[in-house]
Amino acid sequence: MIQFSSAGKRYGHKLLFQDADWLITPESRIGLVGANGTGKSTIMKILAGSETLDYGSIARAKGISAGYLPQDGLLLTGRSIFAECMSVFDELHAMEKEMESLTRSMSELDHASVEYANVADRYQKLEHEFRARDGYTLEAEVGKVLTGLGFHRDDWTRQTDEFSGGWQMRIALAKLLLQKPNLLLLDEPTNHLDLEARNWLEEYLGSYPYAYVLISHDRYFLDVTVKRIVEIWNKRLHFYAGNYDQYLAAKNARKEQLESAYKTQRDRIEQLEVFINRFRYTATKAKQVQSRVKELEKIERIEIPEEEKTVHFSFPQPKPSGRIVAEFANVAKSYGDHKVFEKVSFMIERGERIALVGVNGAGKSTLIKLLAGQEALTAGDYKLGHNVEPDYFAQDQYKELDPEARIFDDLGELSPSSTQTQLRSLLGCFLFSGDDVFKRIGVLSGGERNRYALLKMLLHPANFLLLDEPTNHLDLRAKDVLLEALVKYTGTVVFVSHDRYFIDKLATRVFEIGEGKVEIYPGNYEDYLWRKQGRAAQQDAAIQKDLASERPADRTREEAKTAATPTNGNTPPADAADSKAKRLNPIKRKQMQDRLREVEEEITKTEAAIALSETQLQSFVSAEETQRQTQALANHKGDLQSLMKEWEELSEALETTG
Repeated sequence: MIQFSSAGKRYGHKLLFQDADWLITPESRIGLVGANGTGKSTIMKILAGSETLDYGSIARAKGISAGYLPQDGLLLTGRSIFAECMSVFDELHAMEKEMESLTRSMSELDHASVEYANVADRYQKLEHEFRARDGYTLEAEVGKVLTGLGFHRDDWTRQTDEFSGGWQMRIALAKLLLQKPNLLLLDEPTNHLDLEARNWLEEYLGSYPYAYVLISHDRYFLDVTVKRIVEIWNKRLHFYAGNYDQYLAAKNARKEQLESAYKTQRDRIEQLEVFINRFRYTATKAKQVQSRVKELEKIERIEIPEEEKTVHFSFPQPKPSGRIVAEFANVAKSYGDHKVFEKVSFMIERGERIALVGVNGAGKSTLIKLLAGQEALTAGDYKLGHNVEPDYFAQDQYKELDPEARIFDDLGELSPSSTQTQLRSLLGCFLFSGDDVFKRIGVLSGGERNRYALLKMLLHPANFLLLDEPTNHLDLRAKDVLLEALVKYTGTVVFVSHDRYFIDKLATRVFEIGEGKVEIYPGNYEDYLWRKQGRAAQQDAAIQKDLASERPADRTREEAKTAATPTNGNTPPADAADSKAKRLNPIKRKQMQDRLREVEEEITKTEAAIALSETQLQSFVSAEETQRQTQALANHKGDLQSLMKEWEELSEALETTG
C-alpha cells in the first residue's frame, strides 16, 4: 500500500528520523510508539499526505484512501451530528438520487425501446453498486457508530457547534470510521473517549476490514488492537512483531544485544589502539600497524543512545490517617432538576485505591468534587475521618496556575527552601529542562501545564489523594512511573482514569457511577467486568426462569418426562455437571486464547531460529563461534520444548472448558 525508502524528516534543525524503510500492507495493524517529540505525529501526517519527506521517497499504491484523525484542533459547525455523519456518504446520496431519476424515466419510457434498455442497464449497475456499498443501511450504520462512541439518540439532532472540543473529536472519529478508508490513521483516538467508548472502538477495530496505524498512550488498547509495533528511537524506525507487551520484551532483548556488541567492539578498538600506539615507530611492526590502522578505520562505531527522558518521582509518604477516611450517608446531589446522585452511601478505608468508572456525564468528576469539598451536598451527610488531609487534582487544574508566572520562579515561591539545583532537578523529572524552565506558564501546551500542575500538587504531602484523570497528557513511560509511585503510596487514593491498564494495575475497588447510584465492586477493572458479566448472566437466567413459569400447563408429554427424570442420588444431571465443569471466567478465557496465539507465533519463530542455527553450524568460522552457535541451538531447542508443552496445556484447557 505505502512504502518508505531511505526516508528521513527534519523539524527545523532537529533530525526526527532517517534511513527509514517501511512497508505498510493492506492487513497491517500497527502501533506507532516513541518518546514525546520523536516525530510520531509527523509520520502520521506524512502517511496522510499533508507533510512531505526531506529525504528518501514514499510510494503509494493506486486507489489508496488515507483517513487521518489528529490529536485535536478539529471544529465542525453548521449541521446536526447525524447530518454531519451522513455527509460522508454524499457520493451514495448522489447515486440514490440518480436511481430515483432513472426509476421515473423507466416508468415513462416504452419498455420495448432501446432507450428504456439503456436506462434499465444503468439503473441495474447503480443499484448493484449501491447495495454492495450498504447504501440501504446507511442510517443504521451511522446510529451504530454514534451510539458506540457515546452519543445518546437525543444528541443526534443537536448542532455540532453545541459540543466541546472532546466531543467534536468524537464526531470527527465517527465520520472517519463511517468513511472506512483503506488506511486509517488515528493519533491518540482514546484521549477523548471514556472506557465504554474505548471498549467499543477496540471491538470495532478488531473487525476493521483495512489497514490502520495507531498512536496511543493507552497500553491495554495497544495490546488488544495491534499486531506490530514501529518505534521511533535513536532517529531510526525499529520494527517489532506482536503487541505492546511483546514489543517491550523484544526491545529489552535488543538493548542487551546492542550493549553486548558495544562492549565487544570497544574491547577490540582498545586492543587495536594499544597495539598501534605501542608499535607505531617500530620498523619491524610497520605492516602489522598499518593493517590494524585500516581495520580501525573500517569499524562502523556502535552508539549507545542516551536513555529516554521519563518522569521520575515518588509521592511523599504522608502521616497516617484514621482507619475510616471518608463516609457518605444518603448523599444526594442535584443541579436544578437534574439529579446526579440520590441516596448514595459508602465508606472509604485507609490505603484503598478506588477507581471511579461510568460513561461521560454520569457524575465521576462530581463525586470527586464532593469528596474534595469543591461542591456542596444537596442532601445527606459526608464525614472525613481522623487526621485526613484531602488533596485534589482536577482535569483543568492548570487553570489555577498564573499564566504570567515563569515556571522556575513559580516553583521557587512554592518551595523557598529548595536550591536552584534542586528545583532544576525536580523540573527535569517532569520533562522541563534547559531554557524551558524559564517559560511563562501561559505559553505551555495543555499537556505541559497539566504536568506542571501535578508537580505542584506533589510538593504538598497529603494522605487522601483525589485525582481526576491524572494520566491525561502523560506518555506511556510517564504513566508507568506514576503507576509505580501510586502503588507504593501509603495514603488513600480515589481516581478517575480512562486508561484500562492503569486501572487494572492500581485499583483495589471499583465504584461504578450511573443513574444516580454508586455500585461497588471489589478488585480491579478486570474483576469488575467479570462480575458485571456474571450479573448479566444471572439476570438472563432469571428472565428465562420467569418465562418458563409462564408456559402453559399442558406441556408436551416429552417435556414433562424430561423435567421429571430423576438423577442418581444427589448427583446432578450429566449436562448440568458438564456445564458446571466448563464454566470459565470469560476474561480468563480470552487471555488464554491470546496466549495460545502468542505461543504459536513463538513456536514458528523458534523453529526458524533452530533452522538458521543449524545452517550456520555447517560453515566453520572459528572454534569460539562454533561453540556460541552450538549453545544458541541448544537454547532454541530448550525453548521449543517449553513452548510445545505450554501449547499442549493451553489447548487442552480450552477444549475442556468448552
